[in-house]
Amino acid sequence: MEATACGVCRLHQDQFATKRYEIIRSPHWILRHHPDPAPLVGWLLLDAQRHIGGPSAFNPEEASRWGGAVQQASQLVQWLTGCDRVYAIAFGEGARHLHLHLIPRFAGETASEAWAVADLYRAVTAGIRPAADPSQVADLVDRGRTFWPELGSLP
Repeated sequence: MEATACGVCRLHQDQFATKRYEIIRSPHWILRHHPDPAPLVGWLLLDAQRHIGGPSAFNPEEASRWGGAVQQASQLVQWLTGCDRVYAIAFGEGARHLHLHLIPRFAGETASEAWAVADLYRAVTAGIRPAADPSQVADLVDRGRTFWPELGSLP
């Protein structure tokens, strides 16, 4: 798939989406909230800035910076949501552009438990379960932008 046909690349260029969901952009990565309908408040995505399918296509600089970017983004999810842990999942079938899902996992909430997050995702997409409140998503994005300078820039 060419970058011009890529939904993630188009999202990165969409001014509304950038204003609504993006927390930080660095030379290599973009950290953003899952677009509406979001399955959970705090479901972030760490995207490659460059159109690549996955880590096997990293250049040496991206490869050396990936771990730090994942760590910082995961710490932000945990800090913003108060979750117990953060799941990191990347398939790349819906959009063949590296986008790592960083999903808040709350102890005692079965909807965020292991593979149940896939059922949660499908239920929200199908309209069976309500999506995250867009105003809560906007608040989390604003808090992430405010807090991010304390973490520094993405590696």
